[in-house]
Amino acid sequence: MDLSDFKQKLPAKKALIGFDFGTKRLGVAISDLTLTIASSYTIIYRENKNKDFSQIKKIIEDKEIGGMVFGLPLQMNGQEGDVAGEVRKFAAELEQEFGLPCAFWDERLSSSAVESFLIKEVDMSRGKRKKILDASAASYILQGFLDALKRA
Repeated sequence: MDLSDFKQKLPAKKALIGFDFGTKRLGVAISDLTLTIASSYTIIYRENKNKDFSQIKKIIEDKEIGGMVFGLPLQMNGQEGDVAGEVRKFAAELEQEFGLPCAFWDERLSSSAVESFLIKEVDMSRGKRKKILDASAASYILQGFLDALKRA
């Protein structure tokens, strides 16, 4: 689904949830209701599908979510690898479970960019970075998507 199609499917005055997918941790970011600013929200420590979906459902309900954005880990040549397939499968399951439109955003180097920022600009220790990196990467992904959505 392209940006214009996704934009048309979004309900008015609803936020977006962004995900930085991982098999052990799921970084979560939330937009504001005007779809302008993405903020890091939380990290879901993956246990099993039911528990993961339960946590996501609570966020969707609490934060007035109208759509989902998934970071798509493309290879440096732009091709999709095995992990991108896992992300697409996870997104399809969430889309079926919650009935919200979903979109994908190229996440190449997002974690590296965020980690570099946290080291150079914030001078954050490795231990502290590890605790926020996934949610910060989700925010970076979601903000890139929101910026592109405004231009669509």
